[in-house]
Amino acid sequence: MDHDVAVNGDRASLTWLASRQAFLSDPNWRPSHPSRLELARLTDGWLAKLFAEAGGVGTGAALVAVGGFGRRELAPGSDLDLLLLHPPGVTVTSVADALWYPIWDAGLRLDHSVRTVAEARRLAGADLRVMLGLLDARTVAGDDALRTSLLGSVLADWRSLARDRLPQLRAASEERAVRSGELAHLLEPDLKESQGGIRDIVVLRAVAASWIADIPHALVDEPHRLLLDVRDALHHVNARGSDRLTQPDQPAVAALLGMADEDVLLRSVSKAARSVAYASELTWSRVERVARKPQGVRRLGGRSTAPGRVPLAEGVVVQDGEVVLALEAHPERDPALLLRAAAAAAQAGLPIAPHAVARLVTECPPLPLPWPDEARDSLVSLLGAGRSSVRVWEAFDQVDAWSALMPEWAVVRSAPQRNPIHTFTVDRHLVETSVYASALTRRVRRPDLLLVGALLHDIGKARPGDHTEIGIELVGQMAPRMGFNEADSAVLVDLVRHHLLLPDVATRRDLEDPSTIDAVSTAISDPDTLELLAALTEADSLATGPAVWSDWKARLLEQLVSRVRTQTAGDAAPPPRPELSPEQRALAVGSGVEVLLEADGVATRVTVMSPDRVGLLATTAGVLSLHRLAVRSAQTETLDDRVVAVWSVIPSFGDVPAVERLRDDLRRALEGSLDVPALLATRDRDQFGVAAAAATVTVVAGASARATVLEIRAHDAPGLLYRVASAISASGVDITAALVSTLGSEVVDVFYLRSHEGAPLADVEAAEVRDRVLATMLPPTAG
Repeated sequence: MDHDVAVNGDRASLTWLASRQAFLSDPNWRPSHPSRLELARLTDGWLAKLFAEAGGVGTGAALVAVGGFGRRELAPGSDLDLLLLHPPGVTVTSVADALWYPIWDAGLRLDHSVRTVAEARRLAGADLRVMLGLLDARTVAGDDALRTSLLGSVLADWRSLARDRLPQLRAASEERAVRSGELAHLLEPDLKESQGGIRDIVVLRAVAASWIADIPHALVDEPHRLLLDVRDALHHVNARGSDRLTQPDQPAVAALLGMADEDVLLRSVSKAARSVAYASELTWSRVERVARKPQGVRRLGGRSTAPGRVPLAEGVVVQDGEVVLALEAHPERDPALLLRAAAAAAQAGLPIAPHAVARLVTECPPLPLPWPDEARDSLVSLLGAGRSSVRVWEAFDQVDAWSALMPEWAVVRSAPQRNPIHTFTVDRHLVETSVYASALTRRVRRPDLLLVGALLHDIGKARPGDHTEIGIELVGQMAPRMGFNEADSAVLVDLVRHHLLLPDVATRRDLEDPSTIDAVSTAISDPDTLELLAALTEADSLATGPAVWSDWKARLLEQLVSRVRTQTAGDAAPPPRPELSPEQRALAVGSGVEVLLEADGVATRVTVMSPDRVGLLATTAGVLSLHRLAVRSAQTETLDDRVVAVWSVIPSFGDVPAVERLRDDLRRALEGSLDVPALLATRDRDQFGVAAAAATVTVVAGASARATVLEIRAHDAPGLLYRVASAISASGVDITAALVSTLGSEVVDVFYLRSHEGAPLADVEAAEVRDRVLATMLPPTAG
């Protein structure tokens, strides 16, 4: 390298370093977009001088900034991404040396390359990272025509190959997320590489440049600014150029940003990252819809329509793979619509459109207090959807909808947990616990209490004091407000009070010591609460982190629960026997098939009176299902060869049919002129839905001296009760009574069965009925 060039380069570098140092050490300097622009301007000026002094001017070459430098997003410790473009046949080796060495001598990290336009274009076609960097190419010095030519070619290539390259880009992003974790929930996140970080925003810009799908700027722009500000402050504090926000650096970073403390900092970072992650999910969903070959949307009845709207719930439809509001929906007079739409989307396994979320949050009036049954059931249904509930929960979290429904939620929202065993922030941990609990609902008689208990068990965190004691007080107020009765509210409070008891005792106390079992039995005397706490303990452990739940811990917990159950008078109490009120029993008088309809809040009470006959319960359930009437509860009883069945139903969408139509359809179905099985099979051939815990069918020993009791726990589905009751009837046994309960989207049904001779079933016969019912629990398949 020429001596004069080196000396001039050193002088330029010293001048730039002095200017840069003066800029960054100014007491008034704060991380901001203007400060990034100024740092980029200073750096541009220095590099332009180096380029000129290296003889770059007049060669036809261009010094091009790419990546973050190309976007003028330089942080104090950022490396410089530079490309020296040159015309074919022009040698620029000396120019490159005179550029790179002063940069290295200045102590900066440099990512550099020297290429022609054709070479750069070819490399971009083979390497996604190169492609992403070139999409932000900006000329610092020299002939801008080269950069213009390159960018035009690269953009044309990117757009023409987008349908093939975007899946590769998405796969790379998902691999990075696995490797670097979720920025929103890490105690020491990588601001750039973690999911929801700066790199994801670069990926979103690339998707937008493909013209396949635009990005939701309203979700991204402000979080992007915040993350860049935090990175600038971090570089200023650690002077290492590291993007990992370590705990020792957090107090100083928070102070430089004018935040009260490091917890406020992590909350802000978490909210920003969740917004970016949600924007990414929305964008990739749009890419999927655009990339699919034109095809109709699956209808619940197996037909296709494009771009039709498929009803999903009252006021809620599916359009183009997203859940949106129906044209006839009126959020302004339907306070339960928000939770109903959230539950419907989660249970269908589909995303809910942002514009639907915005309308629901702004137009739905507050829920009345206490919440109506429909609203509480919808929350339970949302939580019971498992993993798909997280996407829907996050969609509503973007507009802080949950804090409006449950004001106590605002304190735990994005609250960091400064315990290394915890993977998630407090609020996400609660949601994750409910996800894991949804897989354990078959173990408990009250899945609704398990799911809500999972959501609220740590609600007392992020507040001064013992989080369990605070949670007891909060849930004692929240449960009645959410519409739980006094007994159920007490159970939810007990779940909070004792949510740490079983794991603490199982892993820290001697399980062979009778006093240990006595202490737990005294604290938890109710068998149903014990099974709820056992399931909650497992879900809580799984949601905490991979190191918390193990086979060893599971065995200890099982031993403890088994011994406590034995001490508290055996297994859980048998299911209750259905008992009609005297008024309902009086309806047994008469002949033929009669149907009564009565309003019961948002539900409708359907009372069916009919002579006893095989298949009556199944046929009634089938007719109700045909009319899209979701059964929330039912009780049946046989009185002197006449059956009275009282059903509480809610229309999935639309109105309750006229009583005459219900009665006529039921009569036709019983006579055989209405083919219920065929109509249901056609309608329910294709269903939106999510995977759920496997159903269980149990013969409950000793539950009744006069009948065999069959208990079914399952995830609800259209026509499920019809299929179950039909399987029982096909086994040649009588259903003398039934107690049907749908809790959210979880079913707990109890059937009292007798032989035709009026006796309880023999063990072999009961097992055959159980197996036949279990075989029908899967939805019908296309024929």
